[in-house]
Amino acid sequence: MKIYGDTQSGNCYKIQLLCALLGIQYHWVPVDILAGETTTEWFLAKNPNGKIPVLELNDGRCLSESNAILNYLAAGSPLLPTDRFALAKVQQWQFFEQYSHEPFIAVARYIAKYLGLPENMKATYASKQEGGHKALAVMERQLEAQPYLAGDHMTTADISLYGYTHVAHEGGFDLGGYPAIRAWMDRIKAQPHYLDMA
Repeated sequence: MKIYGDTQSGNCYKIQLLCALLGIQYHWVPVDILAGETTTEWFLAKNPNGKIPVLELNDGRCLSESNAILNYLAAGSPLLPTDRFALAKVQQWQFFEQYSHEPFIAVARYIAKYLGLPENMKATYASKQEGGHKALAVMERQLEAQPYLAGDHMTTADISLYGYTHVAHEGGFDLGGYPAIRAWMDRIKAQPHYLDMA
């Protein structure tokens, strides 16, 4: 199978980390988003939404949206529960990641890291800080009560949130005031076969 993505993207890194943890083999296909490769015909044929990452199976079928890819690849492993309620809790945190976390932390990081924090984007960058810290505070409360977001062991919910949380400082978010998040990140880094972001 192939994974199309950018190694500095948190959404793509999630997939690489999961594959490392589970020993899943794949062929990496780099996609240059700043050069507009996600808007080309060949890429849009794989994901009409024009976003990375994209998983292409050996039979040619494609799957997009990072959390959908995570859960597809993790099916049958300890990282994805089969109990209905436990699975819904994982998905609850994944929806939180996409709607309450990623739009603030990932966007601020993109403006700073990819675009170099240009003058005309500074107001947008600043506007993301409050929402990002609100999301981090929600995570902090949860992780004060239990070791992982969806319970007492690691799931794809943790991988989903780890992707951008562990590089949140690149978007201007100081994690110094979030000790439970920092301890959670250390637990993830201690997992066998853990993979750093390239």
